[in-house]
Amino acid sequence: MQLKGKTVLITGGASGIGKIMVRLSLKRKASIIIWDINQTGIDKTIAEFANLGKITGYKVDVSDSKQIEETAKKVKQEIGFVDVIINNAGIIVGKYFHEHSSAEIAKTMHINANAPMFITKEFLSEMLDKNTGHICNISSSGGLISNPKMSVYVASKWSLIGWSDSLRLEMKLLKKNINVTTIMPYYINTGMFDGVKSSKIKILEPEATSLTIIKAIEKNKKMITIPGYLYRFVKIGQAIMSINFFDWFAGTALGIYKTMDNFTGRKK
Repeated sequence: MQLKGKTVLITGGASGIGKIMVRLSLKRKASIIIWDINQTGIDKTIAEFANLGKITGYKVDVSDSKQIEETAKKVKQEIGFVDVIINNAGIIVGKYFHEHSSAEIAKTMHINANAPMFITKEFLSEMLDKNTGHICNISSSGGLISNPKMSVYVASKWSLIGWSDSLRLEMKLLKKNINVTTIMPYYINTGMFDGVKSSKIKILEPEATSLTIIKAIEKNKKMITIPGYLYRFVKIGQAIMSINFFDWFAGTALGIYKTMDNFTGRKK
């Protein structure tokens, strides 16, 4: 899909890779709609990139399905058809499962797993009517492999992968020209995962990761991990190794199960 002339909705678009994808999409002559909970961040992003093209922002808490519904109505009334949705907004609370509050569990699932479904549902009918569109869901490599101190985050991202690729198959079955891309990146150096230590697999840089995602949309990719070998590593490893051996390999040899030991997360 060429982004030139298209309207692209990016959730979490006022910071991190969301903000970078806003810039990259504007440079490709797309019109951008930012959804973010941070009004100050929205205003700063619009001011910074206004010279690159058409950009609009809406403050919305995507953990609230009512706000999603109301804001989607505004978008349709004020802007019109949305060609591309990038479900990027996400949160993590890094702690052992028994340390989570019920509120933390609910909010993580609402934002990471439920919001992409509710947002897509609001715009999918129009895409089906026009027989065109692209939905890109930013999941995580955590949706492929279990990890201590990430249990709720992992649950949300496993859910997102399952829904996202099922939606892709539904569009294929219905013979609709609506593409679905599922992205599964490793840790990204945006502040969201501050404190994470990864010695064997390199932590990703935001600029390169954002460009990979935008190119995946342009090339109508179905499912990609960043780095690319992660999907094959996990799937093949889990297929041929016993659980105990895979635990040793991922946990001890690669150190994945220790990456969250010093997690602090983004400072508020």
